[in-house]
Amino acid sequence: PVLISQPIAGKSIWGYTSTDAAAAVAGAGYFTNGHALGMKVGDVVFSTESDNSYAGSTHIVTAVTVGGAATVGSAT
Repeated sequence: PVLISQPIAGKSIWGYTSTDAAAAVAGAGYFTNGHALGMKVGDVVFSTESDNSYAGSTHIVTAVTVGGAATVGSAT
């Protein structure tokens, strides 16, 4: 994921592009480096499938493991 916006206070916004479907992105621990990137619970992730569908989905970070993965749930 790429950090799009990080306000002084509040939640950050991330962008992510992959051939993976929204359901896969919403899988437990999908972002294995989420903690290292600075993802926090409540952050928003806009995901785009880069295959022929270019489907978009919005997710909310629901868990971050210290030193590890971030899990996002589907918001839409």
